[in-house]
Amino acid sequence: MSQTVLAYAGFAMITLFMYLIMSKRMTAMNALVLIPIIFAVGLGFHDAKLGKMMFDGVKKVAPTGIMICFAILFFGVMIDAGLFDPIIKKILKSVKGDPMKVCVGTAVLAAFISLDGDGSTTYLVTCSAMMAVHRKLGIRPIILPALALLENSVMNIIPWGGPTGRVLASLGVESSQVFVPMIPGMVLGTLFVCFMGYRWGVQERTRLGKLELEHAGDFSMNSEDPEAAALKRPEKFWINAALVAVLMVCLIMEVLPLAILFIIGTALALMINYKNKEQQARIAANGANATPVVTMVFAAGIFMGILSGTKMIDAMAKIIIAAVPESMGAHFPVITALISLPGTFFMTNDAFYFGVLPVLAKAAATYGVDAAEMGRAALIGQGAHLLSPLVPSTYLLVGLNKVEFGDLQKFALLPAIGVSMIWLATAILLGHIHL
Repeated sequence: MSQTVLAYAGFAMITLFMYLIMSKRMTAMNALVLIPIIFAVGLGFHDAKLGKMMFDGVKKVAPTGIMICFAILFFGVMIDAGLFDPIIKKILKSVKGDPMKVCVGTAVLAAFISLDGDGSTTYLVTCSAMMAVHRKLGIRPIILPALALLENSVMNIIPWGGPTGRVLASLGVESSQVFVPMIPGMVLGTLFVCFMGYRWGVQERTRLGKLELEHAGDFSMNSEDPEAAALKRPEKFWINAALVAVLMVCLIMEVLPLAILFIIGTALALMINYKNKEQQARIAANGANATPVVTMVFAAGIFMGILSGTKMIDAMAKIIIAAVPESMGAHFPVITALISLPGTFFMTNDAFYFGVLPVLAKAAATYGVDAAEMGRAALIGQGAHLLSPLVPSTYLLVGLNKVEFGDLQKFALLPAIGVSMIWLATAILLGHIHL
């Protein structure tokens, strides 16, 4: 079969995939599985080779799927056990009646809660803990959701957060190759969000002054559910904190593959905090958060397996290479980083990372650009992604805070782009993305 036919079939498949999921005519998981199968059969791949292509794709993404599953379980157990409760209480007590401290404390709290990898959880916990204090002081309602969203944008690129998992699945690279080099940028991004909290807080302090709050720690809107309270393990705080710290160090040092680290961590977390029957209940409860992401990863394995096995991606890359001037080939990572800002804003993550990124990475490989570097570049745009109208959790955030979506976009868009620019500058300076 001619390269031209394969290339145009590939472009048509990706275009149809993007259209169907963005128009909500199909779910991303169904589109990832069914669309490539239809195209493969139409191209004449209807024998045993088709099954092998799909299974090869699934095998490539299996480590990523396992890692995401157990990472979500691990941090879910930590939240259930109340690991972050003392942090919340400490922040609430320390902010008192100073709007500046309240805003910075909001950013810090959002950073810790975002370790869960789930945006909805971050918004629920952060807003429940801090909203009453914000309202009591008269802080502009737009500041709380802006800080929660910005910090979640920074932390969302942890491997189990969603975007990075999609990158790993679509490019077939290890998480340590993509995520670990992004950590310095994440640290600077968090400091930048805290700075924005400081800046907005100073403005609010000037406008409002300070208010004495004798019982600031009691202002949490999060009424204690008896069932949730029964799961808390305050006496296990230090051992849980030590477990998280050791896990993070092992992750950075690449002691073991990420999936194995989280399997071990989850087993230890369950054993430390709960008895046998309770352990099964925690797995079932937190597994509900993991299932949508994990199923997406394995579905993406089928999509990528067919795209690669039929050679469609090779043919598509050749057309792109022919259209790109040779002098620009070495700049593919920076170009991808800049494209990812509008790309992940106007498109869903699934459409961009599963549809666009693999083709760009294949073309870049011709110029000697490593797939992991392209993965890092593609994550740069995540700074502004959560402000996209295509992100469901952001609607939860504006609903909780009773603010308009458009107002949040206007207020937080420039700082969000600033996060992406900090990531890009840091990656270039450290040599993780080459000019």
